[in-house]
Amino acid sequence: QVQLVESGGGLVQAGGSLRLSCAASGIIFSAYTMGWYRQAPGKQRELVAAITGVGSTNYADSVRGRFTISRDNAGKTVYLQMNSLKPEDTAVYYCKAERRWWGDYWGQGTQVTVSS
Repeated sequence: QVQLVESGGGLVQAGGSLRLSCAASGIIFSAYTMGWYRQAPGKQRELVAAITGVGSTNYADSVRGRFTISRDNAGKTVYLQMNSLKPEDTAVYYCKAERRWWGDYWGQGTQVTVSS
């Protein structure tokens, strides 16, 4: 059974930092590209950042330079370090594991709220 469990969300003031974690089980973690997505109220879910099994990264323009995605393959965990947070970063953040021809898996989400 595949499980992705996010943690680390919360309430922070603008300019502050948070670190999200996503612990995976039930998959060969290193074979999956891991991504962080977010969905704000009334908006579509969007990609924030992704990292391949060998560490290649991709970021949304809106977070590049402020957020850093990383992974620990031995610990089966992916992280999202979020700095210089803005109110527009407020959303539910989801972890996703994807592997071509093997399917995708989603976590349950963690709320991030940035106050102005």
